[in-house]
Amino acid sequence: MSKFETILVEKHDRVAILTINRPAKLNALNSKVHVEGVAALEELRNDSEIRVVVITGAGEKSFIAGADISEFAGQSPVTQRSVFQNKTLFNSIDSFPKPIIAMINGFCLGGGCELALACDIRIASENTKLGQPEINLGIIPGGGGTQRMTKLIGEGKSMELILTGDMIDAKAALDLGLVNHVFSSEDLEEKTLNMANKISSKSPIALQMAKEAIKTASKSNLDEGLRREIDLFAICFSSEDKEEGVRAFLEKRKPDFKGK
Repeated sequence: MSKFETILVEKHDRVAILTINRPAKLNALNSKVHVEGVAALEELRNDSEIRVVVITGAGEKSFIAGADISEFAGQSPVTQRSVFQNKTLFNSIDSFPKPIIAMINGFCLGGGCELALACDIRIASENTKLGQPEINLGIIPGGGGTQRMTKLIGEGKSMELILTGDMIDAKAALDLGLVNHVFSSEDLEEKTLNMANKISSKSPIALQMAKEAIKTASKSNLDEGLRREIDLFAICFSSEDKEEGVRAFLEKRKPDFKGK
């Protein structure tokens, strides 16, 4: 694995933990984080041993407090549009073929909330604060916040959060469906890794097919989604993992999936 200035990557068997490592800046996203994060994910995409990725932020105060606002100064509409049209960390997460879990502790604001929204599953600590406060700077979310939040929790609540710029706590986020689970700060890592390890025990091929099918559901109509689901379901039948899964079921044992 390459060495990065703003990203840490640890591997725990079949699970990789990718940490945004700028605690002095509350892990704010700057251009280097985007470049290094994209590069780190590309390496993990090609690592056949890794089946699940967990993304978190360094320190106890913040998951990601937002974008590094100092980089906004002096930006023109053309340059800023160009930045976000390039391959951002948000889009790299969204298109990543393996499951990604956001492990959220502390502030999860602006670009941090958008990054969490791009992940497949979000698990938060009780001290988490989430929000899209861009409106307070005279701008709107630009990393997918208006789109992914609306698809996840609906138009009305997304309007409220984005137009007010208010922060909400972990319980409110759970009630809205913005996060999947909430645990104490002490239990957050253990509970998150328990889920990551459980998912990583499944067939990597089936995981990829399932993720693509679910993503298709939010980007197409029902007929298109059903057609794609059938195709992906059929592809699973070409794998050795499918044969292993069926044999293990009939033999009443746990399957040993190889990703083939």
